[in-house]
Amino acid sequence: MPVITLTRERFSRFVGVELTLTEMIKWLPWLGFDMEETWEDSVKVEFNPNRIDFSSYAGIARAFRGLRGYETGLPEYDLKDSRVVLNINESVSRVRPFMLAAIVRGISLDEDAVVDLMEMQEDLHWGIGRNREKASIGVHNLDVVRPPFTFKAVEPHSIRFVPLDMTKEMSPNDVLRKHEKGMAYRHLVEQSPRYPLLVDRDNEILSMPPIINGELTRIAPDTKNLFLDVTGTEYIAVEKCLNVLSTALADMGGSIEKVRVEYPDRTVLSPDLSPQKMKLRTLAANKLLGLKLSDTKIAECLEKCRLGTKRLRKGIFEVAIPAYRTDILHEVDLIEEVAIGYGYYKLKPHLPSSATIGKQHPAYKIANTGRLIMTGLSFTEVVNFTITNEILHYEKMCRKAEVTVKLANPISTEFTIMRHDLLPGLMKNLAENKHESFPQRFFEISDVIWHNPKLETRCERRMHIAAVSSHPTANFTKIKSGVEAFAANMRLKSCRFEPTEHPTFIPGRAATISAERKNVGIVGEIHPEVLNNFELENPVAAFEIDLETLIR
Repeated sequence: MPVITLTRERFSRFVGVELTLTEMIKWLPWLGFDMEETWEDSVKVEFNPNRIDFSSYAGIARAFRGLRGYETGLPEYDLKDSRVVLNINESVSRVRPFMLAAIVRGISLDEDAVVDLMEMQEDLHWGIGRNREKASIGVHNLDVVRPPFTFKAVEPHSIRFVPLDMTKEMSPNDVLRKHEKGMAYRHLVEQSPRYPLLVDRDNEILSMPPIINGELTRIAPDTKNLFLDVTGTEYIAVEKCLNVLSTALADMGGSIEKVRVEYPDRTVLSPDLSPQKMKLRTLAANKLLGLKLSDTKIAECLEKCRLGTKRLRKGIFEVAIPAYRTDILHEVDLIEEVAIGYGYYKLKPHLPSSATIGKQHPAYKIANTGRLIMTGLSFTEVVNFTITNEILHYEKMCRKAEVTVKLANPISTEFTIMRHDLLPGLMKNLAENKHESFPQRFFEISDVIWHNPKLETRCERRMHIAAVSSHPTANFTKIKSGVEAFAANMRLKSCRFEPTEHPTFIPGRAATISAERKNVGIVGEIHPEVLNNFELENPVAAFEIDLETLIR
């Protein structure tokens, strides 16, 4: 979980009110912070990664002002047109296709602000950028370069520049193999024959995304004007990072200017800080919270959380969500904001009217036992999303699409259906960790959703276990012995294997798993075509078992 240390004096300046440490300790938890450590004049707090706007003093102070009623409603940011152009060359389309940018002028940076900026950048890399894979950030001294800027891909040895924290020039290839950051993140670009660079009109190098900035544009306490770039493989992640960063810098005293981003097929004005609009029903909020709030009170609660409200008609609001709030996706998230604005401390707990005795669901009981067994067999547990997409679930696994539970309104092509087995997610985990050491052994015990037309909901939730083992000598015999060990420790009777054919597995090296006189799963060696789809070099053996079958 990300953490940030807040000093009383500096945080008071951002809030605009002289605070005591006691006040900070009292009110910060009601914004969702956990108190880690407290000192004489500062406090270390932990925040939920979904509130990545809390990664800076400015972001926390913005929310604190609203909660305490010092400043409420939707924050407004005046964006000017800088007339600066950023050209996106088609050569980056296969390595780092998206980049957005912004200019922040008149910023006042002391040493604390520079550290704050660096820490916010790393939190964004982790929280939204997924360790720079989806998005990475560059912050540059605008006054030492000349627009227009160009984002292009170059040959590994074709150009030289001085990377950040270095004194001698290096080629992009040298950076990946000799620079500390290059060695840490080279897996993000080394598969490409060309490496991305951001340059100005004089071909001066600002950065080598997503690896390292150039020493030329280093930020210092006397820097006044900033050029921000965010590049990545997912446009939404890139946009979110830029919105969080630019609004925080605006709240630190800077003024934001738009950049004209020229793609080969379109033009984008960046950043776009237009608020997202979502509807909220008073009835739904009161029902979920167990309260009887009026429309006026709900509007007041939302505005204390720095949201904009417009009453469409009685009991229905249109809520404006600021661009830096990346965590609000559904009406229930707005209801949570109502609870925060109202004050969790005002909610009174009530004992249930009847006494009940609960016990663990059989599916979760068997799942917990399975986790202990798989950990003992030297497998590492992973947790993937229940939502996936057809390409990952079927195309990459070399099998025909089945009748699945589809999302009615997917927000991206990455999440369109509910998964009905676990192996595709584990194969993706192997693909994302192929730069790590081997052997790699992952397992997951979690829910899958089956299409079942016999049920009223037309879908059925079931508990599965799946595991993958990847190393140079991974084969059917070794993974079969793992299944047998799992079955023995689960005390399953008559575990048997029968040859079968499955497009995901190599012909002649796959078998169904039978236990308790039921067909419960499949085991085998993954087909080379599937390995190729995930760009894996080592063999992979895997199995998947439906745990619910064992308890019914």
